[in-house]
Amino acid sequence: MTAPPDITERIVALRRDLHRFPELSCEEHRTMGRIADELRALGITPRVGVAGTGVVAELPGRNRGPFVALRADTDALPVHEETGLPFASQHAGVMHACGHDGHTSMLVGAAAMLLADPPPLPVRLIFQPAEEKGVGAKNMIAEGVLEGVGLIFGGHLDRHYAPGTLVVTDGPVNASTDTFHIEIRGQQGHGARPHEAIDAIVIGSLLVTALQTVVSREVDPARPSVVTVGRFEAGSAPNVIAGRATLEGTIRAQHHDVRDHLCESIQRIAKAVGALHRAQIDVEVHYGTPPVVNHAGPTALARRAAEELVGPDRVTTLHTANMGGEDFAYYLEKIPGCYIRYGAQVPGREGYPAHSSRFDIHEDALPLGAAWLDRVARVGGAHLLGS
Repeated sequence: MTAPPDITERIVALRRDLHRFPELSCEEHRTMGRIADELRALGITPRVGVAGTGVVAELPGRNRGPFVALRADTDALPVHEETGLPFASQHAGVMHACGHDGHTSMLVGAAAMLLADPPPLPVRLIFQPAEEKGVGAKNMIAEGVLEGVGLIFGGHLDRHYAPGTLVVTDGPVNASTDTFHIEIRGQQGHGARPHEAIDAIVIGSLLVTALQTVVSREVDPARPSVVTVGRFEAGSAPNVIAGRATLEGTIRAQHHDVRDHLCESIQRIAKAVGALHRAQIDVEVHYGTPPVVNHAGPTALARRAAEELVGPDRVTTLHTANMGGEDFAYYLEKIPGCYIRYGAQVPGREGYPAHSSRFDIHEDALPLGAAWLDRVARVGGAHLLGS
């Protein structure tokens, strides 16, 4: 079961319009206006400008009680599109390369379905900006979007799974997104007289290698984690020993205790390498979004809604650990909820990942995603009424 034909047509048209005119995080002004126009056309009065460019709307239920919240993200990425689609981005260097245009459209479709047949409890629609910057959810929470909410649900289009598939997983489904910045201060010197210098490049190279042992030798292999050095900058000339070097990288973990261990280990190893080679090493860890960890009860509700739509054979769990980040984590730190994946693989484009200039989604996923949002709001509302 998917959304009715008229709603499907609305969803696809909106997705293509948003795709054609993408907007970066915190700049989603046109997007906000389009969402508001669509909701008003359905007879819904939205609240706009929430946390800057967010939109919130409330739909009545058959009974009074806590809200079931449904969330979609709205922002695009600083990527120049190369898909060749007839509705490709008209904004140079900006693209919906992560499917947020689809998420937004699905939530509008779900709104139409929920209006046609009111759910057991009221529903709050959250159209959230700035997910890609990792600040949108926190800002929306600060604006009170979770007040009176009993459960929250959301999802993400995923090229790894075929259309018609819904991916519902208990526990961790996304990783934390912390970064680190390391400054190495040694002693600059002549390349022909290394004994007079403290080589920041050699020290940095040793540090890069040593950091790889944190995951491989200090973390349980069954608990996915990543430490990646993505930037190493040093040196000014081929015959000058660098006295300074900068390393930057990302830290990913699906469990809070592993996250803490990785951050502490990077600082411990850097301090030890600095002492070993008589260099001053300063480490800054910048905490990003926490891991997304689905709650068991809401996950069971999400799975039930999925199975009612597509049958048990088309409902699966994540095949591999997803180490990408998602600020839906902040909602799940406040209230129970679940975050799923919508199968959206496009034949021939399987190799183009999210954030790629050639990323695309299968539009058959859109009406199914809208139908799942509609169904999970009903299942969640019934659960809250009975609890």
